[in-house]
Amino acid sequence: MANMITSELEGLLYGRELDSPVVKVVRALSGHGAVSTSQIARNTGLARSTVSTILADLKRSNLVVEMEARNPGPGRPAVAHSLNPEAGTCVGALLDVDEIRVIVADVAHNVVADLAMPVEREYSPTKAARVVKHAVDTLYKEHSLAYASLIGIGFAVSAPIAPDGRVMRSSALPGWQGTDFREALEPVLQKPIFADSESNCAALAEMMWGAASGSDNFVLLKLNQAVSGAVVVDGKALVGASGSAGEVGHIVVDPHGPLCRCGNRGCLELYCGAGFVAKMAADWLGRSIPVDEIVARAVQGETGFRRLLADAGEAAGRGLSMVGAMINPPLFIISGILAGAGELLLAPLRASYEKHSFVKRDDVDEAHYPVFRVGKFLDNDNCLGAAGLVLRHSSRLK
Repeated sequence: MANMITSELEGLLYGRELDSPVVKVVRALSGHGAVSTSQIARNTGLARSTVSTILADLKRSNLVVEMEARNPGPGRPAVAHSLNPEAGTCVGALLDVDEIRVIVADVAHNVVADLAMPVEREYSPTKAARVVKHAVDTLYKEHSLAYASLIGIGFAVSAPIAPDGRVMRSSALPGWQGTDFREALEPVLQKPIFADSESNCAALAEMMWGAASGSDNFVLLKLNQAVSGAVVVDGKALVGASGSAGEVGHIVVDPHGPLCRCGNRGCLELYCGAGFVAKMAADWLGRSIPVDEIVARAVQGETGFRRLLADAGEAAGRGLSMVGAMINPPLFIISGILAGAGELLLAPLRASYEKHSFVKRDDVDEAHYPVFRVGKFLDNDNCLGAAGLVLRHSSRLK
């Protein structure tokens, strides 16, 4: 029964009639999880009566199930519809510098399993494909899942992915430059492949389930060892001509500054990334110290560590003011390991943005001034977003 439902779902998701009403409804359910009839109608542009008829047919075929939706107000609880969790699964994989992490989720947006595997640095695409296949086989066996239920694999890659599926320049995966991602991985995995940069995947996770839920226009800034970002417009992360849209960390703020790993000098990353904070702390203490400990001790109230985070926040806000001058987004999501400090980082970041921005807070009413929020998924946003690529059928490589 489950295999039959999965086959029907794949036929709808990957068939040729992508503009048919039933496909629009199925894609709305896949992309948004448990939603009401009215929400599906809004998302698809279909009449509510048409959506109701399609949902009734999908429920009879066991492709869709009903559940009680949250209802914060008085009255009867709304009824939500979701794809049947047994109808299919998807995989999200992060290809990081020295680790490959895999999660498994069902099409109702429930995370089923999670596995992280260390790999040697500068691993090849062939190695990555084998590791992901082994991880998927292991997880599916442990959780009694059929590989046939897997409808697609999404990849969050520590490198820009061009629109044609080629991996662009990356210091994290230097041997991958020019690789056709689909050609390298699909023969081993034998499933539809989706891929985007890890920052775009992080933005998708925050948009689908996290701090940007309900927002179709925002900028995400990730403050990890490297500094990266994503620009989301009308619900889609910009890719750019060479896949490098949103690389906020490589805005040059001082052309005579230190040499960056990208080959330029004075990139923003060098003044607000976790690497910068760790280096400053090591110079101050005379020994190295993990970044998560720096954040924890700052939260506990230690003045020196708080100053380091404030300096990073000031630099990040200055960099974001350049982004604000160009695209003026209504929302900034701050993610990455440094974002775990919360207001210790956000307060100086907001103050710096205000100081250096073109439009000041007093120039506009509150509704037209950017909001700054800490991301919800500081640990696994990349993997969640990679799974989201499959669920939303975005960035599929063809």
